[in-house]
Amino acid sequence: MEYIRTNKITIGIKPARKSVGAFWTITKHAYLNSVYFSPESSLANPNAWVLLIHEIRHLQQGWRIALSIYGELDAWQYQFNTLKKITAGKFPEPVEEILTLPLTMDRKTLSRARRLMTQHAGKGYGANLLPLYPIHMEMKYWAFGIEINLRDFFQK
Repeated sequence: MEYIRTNKITIGIKPARKSVGAFWTITKHAYLNSVYFSPESSLANPNAWVLLIHEIRHLQQGWRIALSIYGELDAWQYQFNTLKKITAGKFPEPVEEILTLPLTMDRKTLSRARRLMTQHAGKGYGANLLPLYPIHMEMKYWAFGIEINLRDFFQK
């Protein structure tokens, strides 16, 4: 909550494509999809709350990280670990496996995360369109074959 307040994040409900439960904007907005949620229904729905948590996590990451499989893996783990604490539920197998993946810059792990996200959410989710690494690091990999060292990643 403090991050939302400090950074003046606007939260609301707007229409979006059916494959999206919620979304964020570069202008510090996080929205639930009105196809699935209303102001009344979202208040009592744990899925609505954790979807907003997922989107706020992306705003915390910044757009370069958020628009990568690395950023998605982080947000998915944050979202579903929170939902697991709230509901103590068991998730479909792709989600359960996502929760076991290490949050790392290993291309094999990130490729597996992308496949699992697509398996769970469908191709319309768009994980197949995102680079594995944040784009500035993905470009280094494409151009020079440079693997990312996590220590270097967080120092920049």
